[in-house]
Amino acid sequence: MTLTNKPPTARSTLSQRGSSALGDRVFSWWTLGTGLLVLAILGLILITTVREAWPAFDAMGLRFLTERTWDPNPAAGDAIFGALSFAFGTAISSLIALLFAVPVSVGIALFLTELAPRRLRGPAVTVIDLLAAVPSVVFGLWGILVVAPAMVPVYQWLHDVFGGIPVLGSIFGPVSSGRNFMTAGLILAIMVTPIITSITREVFSTVPRADKDAALALGATRWEMIRGAVFPHSFGGVVGAVMLGLGRAMGETIAVALVIGGATNITANLFAPGNSMAAVIVQQFGESTGTFTAALIGLGVVLFAMTVLINVLAQTVVRRAEARMKGSVA
Repeated sequence: MTLTNKPPTARSTLSQRGSSALGDRVFSWWTLGTGLLVLAILGLILITTVREAWPAFDAMGLRFLTERTWDPNPAAGDAIFGALSFAFGTAISSLIALLFAVPVSVGIALFLTELAPRRLRGPAVTVIDLLAAVPSVVFGLWGILVVAPAMVPVYQWLHDVFGGIPVLGSIFGPVSSGRNFMTAGLILAIMVTPIITSITREVFSTVPRADKDAALALGATRWEMIRGAVFPHSFGGVVGAVMLGLGRAMGETIAVALVIGGATNITANLFAPGNSMAAVIVQQFGESTGTFTAALIGLGVVLFAMTVLINVLAQTVVRRAEARMKGSVA
């Protein structure tokens, strides 16, 4: 008995096309809805926090952004809430973190994708991922118990060497303790390194093998191949990884609160104690009431705005840089 495959009828073909079109429409609406849901959540977060922080904004006005004094319980007069000192501490500690973390992260990612033996890549990636899973309070306790005391002699040596040099003497100023901007930046650098490394490694692995082989075939050294083929192709992704690490550094709370010193301070001295917006929120929120609570929520609004602004600027820089790399005029 011979079995033959019957050709599909016109009715079955139309039915399949109809179900396929329906599935495409459902999938399209579902993805659109999830995307709009993310934007709606962000919008609701912004609206809610601004509403809760409005008493402080109304009381201080623009001085909330320009005032460096933070005195919720003055001996006389009205309370003063100024976010400038905490914004400064957030920016300084985060920049220190990126200064140390970005070169190390890019170097590790290049090693894992271009140089490391295959048998070493798996264990190295596992260790990096485990480092990213360590709770932030553990980093904070390690920082205050081990890193801060151990770094005091190093800070003192740097002050002795550079203290008499103009500008550098202000940056590497007197050392009061190990809890300062520099220690907070070092702890943040360790915390964001696994994040930047993992994303950068994935970005580097997307570079076409043909581009690398073509560069090597033309006589380029390995470094010239990386500079000419890997970096231009991966620039946008690397900047995205750095921005994600910066967001983690700016929003870190408990680890920074333990090691930054807890002082309301604006100074060029990296060895001086200070504070960040996220850290002061976690330090003082439990004892706050009324306008004091609104001011702390206002710090969260300012931190949110800073993060959005930095990401928008980063995207602009990436677009212009990629346009130049492709030979077009930005």
